[in-house]
Amino acid sequence: MATKKANTEDFSEYKRKFWQLFAYGFLGIILLFLFASWGFFGKMPSFDDLENPDSNVATEIISSDGVIIGKFFKENRTPVKYEELPQHLVKALVATEDERFYDHSGIDAKGTLRAVVRLGRDGGASTLTQQLAKNLFHGSDGSKFILFRVIQKVKEWIIAIRLERQYTKQEIIALYLNQVDFVNGAVGIRSAAKIYMNKEPKDLTIEESALFVGMLKNPSLYNPNRKKRAKLVLDRRNTVLGQMLKNGVISISQKEELSKLPIKLDFKPESHSEGSATYFREYLRDYMKKWVKDHLKPDGTEYDLYRDGLKIYTTIDSKMQQYAEEAVSEHLKNLQKEFFSAAKDKKNAPFVDITPEQTEKIMMQAMRNSERWRKMDLNGKTKDEILKSFEVPSKMKIFTYEGEKDTIMKPKDSIIYYKHMLQTGMMAMEPRSGHIKVWVGGVNYKYFQYDHVGQGARQVGSTFKPFLYATAIEQLGISPCDSIIDSSFTIPKGRWGIDTDWSPKNSDGNFRGTITLQKALANSVNTVSAKLIDRVGPQAVVDMAKELGVTSNIPVQPSIALGAVDITVQQMVGAMSTFANQGVYVKPTFIIKIEDKNGVVLDQTVPVTKDVVNKDVAYAVIKLMEGVTQSGTGSRLKWGGAGFKNYDYSFGNPIAGKTGTSQNNSDGWFIGMVPNLATGIWVGNEDRAAHFRDTRRGQGATMALPIWGLFMKKCYADSDLDVSKEPFERPDDLKIKVDCWTPKKVVDSTAVPTDEPSMDEFAL
Repeated sequence: MATKKANTEDFSEYKRKFWQLFAYGFLGIILLFLFASWGFFGKMPSFDDLENPDSNVATEIISSDGVIIGKFFKENRTPVKYEELPQHLVKALVATEDERFYDHSGIDAKGTLRAVVRLGRDGGASTLTQQLAKNLFHGSDGSKFILFRVIQKVKEWIIAIRLERQYTKQEIIALYLNQVDFVNGAVGIRSAAKIYMNKEPKDLTIEESALFVGMLKNPSLYNPNRKKRAKLVLDRRNTVLGQMLKNGVISISQKEELSKLPIKLDFKPESHSEGSATYFREYLRDYMKKWVKDHLKPDGTEYDLYRDGLKIYTTIDSKMQQYAEEAVSEHLKNLQKEFFSAAKDKKNAPFVDITPEQTEKIMMQAMRNSERWRKMDLNGKTKDEILKSFEVPSKMKIFTYEGEKDTIMKPKDSIIYYKHMLQTGMMAMEPRSGHIKVWVGGVNYKYFQYDHVGQGARQVGSTFKPFLYATAIEQLGISPCDSIIDSSFTIPKGRWGIDTDWSPKNSDGNFRGTITLQKALANSVNTVSAKLIDRVGPQAVVDMAKELGVTSNIPVQPSIALGAVDITVQQMVGAMSTFANQGVYVKPTFIIKIEDKNGVVLDQTVPVTKDVVNKDVAYAVIKLMEGVTQSGTGSRLKWGGAGFKNYDYSFGNPIAGKTGTSQNNSDGWFIGMVPNLATGIWVGNEDRAAHFRDTRRGQGATMALPIWGLFMKKCYADSDLDVSKEPFERPDDLKIKVDCWTPKKVVDSTAVPTDEPSMDEFAL
């Protein structure tokens, strides 16, 4: 009996200790949850945090036709709403990651118990909501200590429960898919669909949805862009299809059919140096850096361009931009071959007519500006050590028009190679609205980051002459149909402040006798331009250019009549557009409006306009420029090929244009306009000492005009763009004669110039 009593007492003691231990354990668990929720183990998200989770949302750059042409981001995330998700993607996600998603409130008790009993051998028990909680607020610390991992799991449970109270199941799914990192710069399902498939999430097929859901297990491991893992990725996708079959999402026949399909990608990585309108996007980035300082949030802080999810609605047309980039690539690919061929075996190529000392100066500056020099200098290398490294052959990738090429080359030789490369700047805008539709700042932003539209001012050559003719028509009352004598002409030393006699020559060395002003501009007759600037004075022409929106420094001297002035493509197109807009200058703009991530308009562009010349003068200049494409240096657009490469243009509609070529062929220009689109193009080498050695290939009609022709053919072939083929609007009661059948009057004689211009030369 004593033994039995002792056993009973022992059992009671064990029972008491068990319940005591259970109580302590239960209390400990409660305290663990309480302490975690109070933030004892690290900050927990507040109500506001749950309401507005920090998602590092990318700023979107949106074209005028509604296409996202780029983003500014730290993480390339663009949120998508639940309604924009295909149901087969949602069902694949639930079937694979959380089969009881709609039955729990953040924690799957059954799954958790199974994981504890099986010690995780059959997988974890994290629900979609728990995974979202981890992604949103605390991530994984990777600790090997069990206690830390338990605390992390507790925090995850608490946040998951709060998320379930805060959001609907549909919102949780959307949040989850917006948070996942699919690698290759794709954060969130929208970026993933765009980068891997080049489509929106709503357009994904069933097998594509299964592919993305399969990646969730381990995005790096199941990266479909890694060819060596093709079978692994395919098997994982088919596993997801199996889960969809198991959960009744697809049928057996669908599963069998879809499992046989190969994985097809349309991989288009999104980065700041790739994609469409790269130069424009960088120009916009610089603009936005200033904008955020002038447009603060309600709380007085600056907007974060990379995290606040702004929407920048731009004037760029995605189709026109595409056609412009294609035209640039197509023509320069051919022109570059000609340049390499012409420079081959030439001493000091690609440079022409410069001394060895000048060449060395160019090369030294290029080396000093290189990344190699910067890094070696930071590492404490001497100048001699750095220079020596430029003579050591190295593995590198170089730009070619056939794509990147792996090669072994001395760094110094690579500099010479790139000095051969032709560059370009191209911009198109609507004259009436000022909206910039196209911005091509160069041939490849990854390799050439200097923007030749907004940054690079280059000598404009004869494209400046319409400003001179506009001044003469306005001040002297002359018309395109008036005649002038093309003859030798000298502006003597002292006039207009020049320190030597100035006697410009025509490009062909010939004189044409009596010709109309229209023919003089059409053929870029230099002597006529010299006579006109002598009549009106250089200051008047400078004033006209400034009124037309040119902000570059223009010297007040007669040589500007021939275009001896550096101006950007952006300013030239804006100025020329004034003539197509009946004399009203509209400042070029590239932003329509800016919204925050909630759609609230933060800024809206208001056009800046100015009356410069009257309608009659503007129309007279347009008719002068039409003569350039009808019978002058731009006539190839109407009648046939261009230089070494015969492009078939054969445009039948009125085109106002002007070619331009600098004296040594280092700069080739073309400005072309139709009533609703003005486009300017410059082509040349980075260094002015590098250029074609002959005018046949180095003139604007060969270097730049073909790009305009190719671009416009593509635009006209796309009826959605509605690019005009109509004549320019003729002013009512036009008082200036522009239909040149017979000369109206002679505006010049062969008289020798005197100190003061004589109006007698304008006699009939």
